[in-house]
Amino acid sequence: MSERLSIRNPRNGEYDYEIVATTAREIASITSRMRVAQKLWREKGLEYRVSVLEKLKTAVAGRREELVNALSTDTGRLYISVAEVDGIASAIDRWTAVARAQTAPETKNSKAMPFIEFRSEKEPYPVAGAISPWNFPMTLSMIDALPAMLSGGTAIIKPSEVTPRFAGPMRRAVAEVEELKDILHIVDGDASTGAALIDHVDIVCFTGSVATGRMVAESAARNFIPSILELGGKDPAIVLEDADVERAATSLLRASIVNTGHACQSIERIYVHQSHFDDFVEKIVAKAQNVKFNYPDIHSGHIGPIIFEKQADIIKTQLAAAVSKGATVHTGGEIEHHGGGLWCRPTVLTNVNHKMTIMQDETFGPIMPIMAFESDDEAISLANDTIFGLSGSVYSENIEHANEIAMKIDAGGISINEGSLTGFMHEAEKNSFKYSGMGESRMGPAGYHRFFRKKAIMTNMGDAFPIEAFDEKNANFP
Repeated sequence: MSERLSIRNPRNGEYDYEIVATTAREIASITSRMRVAQKLWREKGLEYRVSVLEKLKTAVAGRREELVNALSTDTGRLYISVAEVDGIASAIDRWTAVARAQTAPETKNSKAMPFIEFRSEKEPYPVAGAISPWNFPMTLSMIDALPAMLSGGTAIIKPSEVTPRFAGPMRRAVAEVEELKDILHIVDGDASTGAALIDHVDIVCFTGSVATGRMVAESAARNFIPSILELGGKDPAIVLEDADVERAATSLLRASIVNTGHACQSIERIYVHQSHFDDFVEKIVAKAQNVKFNYPDIHSGHIGPIIFEKQADIIKTQLAAAVSKGATVHTGGEIEHHGGGLWCRPTVLTNVNHKMTIMQDETFGPIMPIMAFESDDEAISLANDTIFGLSGSVYSENIEHANEIAMKIDAGGISINEGSLTGFMHEAEKNSFKYSGMGESRMGPAGYHRFFRKKAIMTNMGDAFPIEAFDEKNANFP
């Protein structure tokens, strides 16, 4: 019997929605049909696949209001929900351009054996699985599914059970495109559904926590399939002695609190040169105090509620531990209750250190702990004192200086004079360092190539190798 899961509304705290978990047997049946459909999908070529995804753009646009309502109900914020839905069209265009830019395989002659010709062909993985998180439910589902389908493969998505409401209208949009039958599927469920999905796909993409990412990687390894993981972050920002402090304060406030800080690439640690420390703290506190909740009207304000109830507990625990060890709260600092929802104002902390969990563990909330440093080497050491290596930021009016520091930070994407640019700009390829993930970049051409296996086609244009050539006595190997 299928499990029924109740879904919480983050704005009012009520469990007012329900999903039915897809069973392992159902996933096995779905992926079996997908494997059959994939063969023709691939054979029809790229331009056919592009034309089908153009139809999907139209279908999504036709259900725009329905999708926005579902996303905004699940996440408690409106502007980003609109951007998620409208972003599907531009994502299809972007991945289409990447796919079209790929050239046909070139036949070459071996340098060691000139009579042998070879070329490398690309074979798509037949079924790609995507397990997506709750912070950007639609965007982080389709970031894997779209390039997988354009490659000639199929995609099955398991959204987070925390924010699954968009799946219904999205399935209806997909159903309007007949050609996508058994090419794109969205299934409902929790961790057990995700585990079942891994047992039936050829490659799995996961976005989420380090703890769950480990389990995904281990399960994928047992199934002998590749896993591509984008996991947590504890992104640092370094404000150098030669930085524009006003610019840094404005930028880092935004990079720390957008989407209530529920973003992997959110800035979660700020290191400021001691000569600017007091000025920077004063500026960012003043700016933070002007930030408003989008409550009671979702159409106004800057940040929404804490989406996931358990995340509120993590934020509360980290703040309490920091304060008990001497941290100073300048603004915010509490989990507030409004209309049944859980809310956290932008929180600026000083007198923090690396013995505190708030400087070591992922917070995933609108929290800005700030430390002073004396030298570039100290700033780099502090930035690298973490198990994470997703991204980070450097601020300096000397771009050459900023680049020197950026190259010494152990993270995959470094923004200069801005925060979290990886959330806006998708062309630059990057990898996750340390425990922040593994596998090919989701950005740039690599985000498309990760859904292919390479197949070498080698042709002997000369005489056949005689068995005598391998005679041990002659040792005359070709």
